[in-house]
Amino acid sequence: MRGCLFFLKFFTLFVFRSLYCLLFDLYFITLKKYDSMNRQLTPQQLGKKLKVIRMESGFSQEDIARMLQISRSSVVQIEKGNRQISAIELSMLSEALGISADEFLSAEYEASTTMTIVEESSVETDFKVMRDSVPKLKRAKLETVILYITGKCGALPRMDVNLLINLLYLCDFNHYELHEEQLTGLLYTKQAYGPSPENITGILKEMEKDGKLQRFKGNYKGIPLIKYLPGVHPNLLNLSAAEKEVIDRVLEQFSHWPASALNAYTRDEMPLKATKQGEAISYELAFYREQGHSVRIYDDDWYKDEL
Repeated sequence: MRGCLFFLKFFTLFVFRSLYCLLFDLYFITLKKYDSMNRQLTPQQLGKKLKVIRMESGFSQEDIARMLQISRSSVVQIEKGNRQISAIELSMLSEALGISADEFLSAEYEASTTMTIVEESSVETDFKVMRDSVPKLKRAKLETVILYITGKCGALPRMDVNLLINLLYLCDFNHYELHEEQLTGLLYTKQAYGPSPENITGILKEMEKDGKLQRFKGNYKGIPLIKYLPGVHPNLLNLSAAEKEVIDRVLEQFSHWPASALNAYTRDEMPLKATKQGEAISYELAFYREQGHSVRIYDDDWYKDEL
């Protein structure tokens, strides 16, 4: 009987000790994971880390640009920490470099070799990256963007030509500020009601004639509207992942805004405020947007790269 009690007591102590050790281990594993999550990188640290991993893997900035379907100047800005890398771009990059996204974002990653980072071509990394801000219409891309926007927002009660124009303007100038490249290449002029894209009426009529758009007369709260719906599916192969992400962000943020609020927002944009009535709006003014309008992260010395 005593033997049985001794065995039972021993077994109970063993079980409690095992559970205690298990809980102790789980606590430290959770603590380590929490600590790791709280030490994710800033855009500047992430940019430096990308450069180390890229060079360690033997890739050039042009290679990374091709992987992500963006310009080399955008890769330069990511590595400088002036531009955030999107979730889609991070996924593509992780797959191409053979590194998990968690590993890429973690502050604990270390290069497998000790290496000295040598700057690539100083023309694009140390001095101003030349941008082409002169509007050059990309007709196929513009039609794809119009079809994509009308397909996503055409069913909204107040979706009319005015809303389409405001959304196009925000897509174009957000993309230029983020990636330093034109999206559709539309030329916008400043009018009393806001930005006005050159020949947009003619372009919409041609798309309607070709069966790419369908035109409808609508009514919103007693106000007659001209609405467009896509007649064909947009060819999304005309858009890069980065371009589509810019468009999606604009639609998510602004497509449900009241017309008066969106008109006021675009008229308050620095590119419009700095442009005289009837004159062309320079894409370069996207870099002077104020808080609440700017979509890019700038460090304190960002302007030095523009000198």
